[in-house]
Amino acid sequence: DAANGSGDAIRKKEETHRMAEANRAFAHFR
Repeated sequence: DAANGSGDAIRKKEETHRMAEANRAFAHFR
């Protein structure tokens, strides 16, 4: 099940990246 684990890791990485982008935008607007 390596492919599934890899996909999950990539999804989590992308989610973390999105959160970082949102946090940066939020800090910018404050």
